[in-house]
Amino acid sequence: MTSYRQPGVVLTDHVFTVPLDHDRPDGEQIEIYAREVVAGSRAGEDLPWLVYLEGGPGCAARRFVGTQAWLERAVREYRVLLLDQRGTGRSTPQNRQTLAARGDARAQADHLALFRADSIVRDCETIRRRLTGGAPWSVLGQSFGGFCATHYLSFAPEGLREVFITGGLPSLDGHADDVYRAAYPRIERKVAAHYDRYPQDVARAREIAAHLAAHPAVLPTGYRLTPEAFQSLGLLLGSGDGSHRLHYLLENAFVRAGDRRELSDSFQEAVAAELSFAGNPLYAVLHEACYAQGDRPTAWSAERVRAEFPRFDAATALDGDAPLLFTGETIHPWHFEADPALRPLRECADLLAARTDWAPLYDAGRLATTTVPVAAAVYHDDMYVDTGHSLRTARAIRGLRTWVTDEYEHDGVRASGTRVLDRLIALSRDEV
Repeated sequence: MTSYRQPGVVLTDHVFTVPLDHDRPDGEQIEIYAREVVAGSRAGEDLPWLVYLEGGPGCAARRFVGTQAWLERAVREYRVLLLDQRGTGRSTPQNRQTLAARGDARAQADHLALFRADSIVRDCETIRRRLTGGAPWSVLGQSFGGFCATHYLSFAPEGLREVFITGGLPSLDGHADDVYRAAYPRIERKVAAHYDRYPQDVARAREIAAHLAAHPAVLPTGYRLTPEAFQSLGLLLGSGDGSHRLHYLLENAFVRAGDRRELSDSFQEAVAAELSFAGNPLYAVLHEACYAQGDRPTAWSAERVRAEFPRFDAATALDGDAPLLFTGETIHPWHFEADPALRPLRECADLLAARTDWAPLYDAGRLATTTVPVAAAVYHDDMYVDTGHSLRTARAIRGLRTWVTDEYEHDGVRASGTRVLDRLIALSRDEV
């Protein structure tokens, strides 16, 4: 273990070895990296542990500097563990480079089926027993991390002292189709709100999409920018500052080159940074799989369901005078043609979309009888996680306290500084 300092905190690097398949504990092993964070003034104290599960799927724990965002509140009383979930960050990586060594697409798909919430929670339990000597710990789950925390409550509640969930209460029994049927109307509302704030972006977005329809661009990274790919910049609209970031991105889209107007290098560079999955390919490959349970395949749900909402079709919008609708947290087959980081994984993704042997993720019976204190922030009209689904799940978890707010978007736990986590801690302890 290596320890070092940042302003106000002491950090320690941990690397844990866990089974790739927990049902085969003597089989292949992988590494899980985690960064311990403790207040410098309390580094020598015996503090309770709080493990942080990042959103995603497929995203490493955020790299904070000092006591940024919610960490300021957490280190007042916890020793925090920022976990790079399996396959992400400094844990044993899973990407086009490493998966090629696994063999054909079928072998890759079977391998990646072991990287969902159920395996992540079993990793957590292995690590908890080694780190705490068997004592339960607290969990903070953001977005997909909240899905993992809900699975944790279902299958290993004995490992939990208390649970805080932010923007991440999943539907317990909804298929991916249900998720996306609820999502597209929310996305449309977010786009409408953006155009109300920045009405000049209606014409700008149409102009960019029309240019791409006539002249698809290949970005410096090799990403193929089509109108559909451009629409996926709407993913930004689910965060607190996302509408403003999208506006500033659009305003410098074109440059005059003699008698021609071209997409500017600065625009292409910024779009490439937003759209590439090179840093988190599992987000794309496993996105719909994180909803899968039982024998019903996801079958490219977001793509199929989008056809039920024809207003999102770029060509239809450009043929008429309707505003171009951006999309949100949806993954489509074309992602695996557009993004060079995903192209080698297209067949693997197809096989995961067709898979029919998914293990259950949630146990409604155990959730209804849990004695673990749970508090959840539910963001009203959250673009990424449906509020109605979240509130139904909240009612199904015994004793869960909710804080429903429209003050923040999906990134509220970060954007609010200490406020969201402080509120959830107080709720879980009946202090408010």
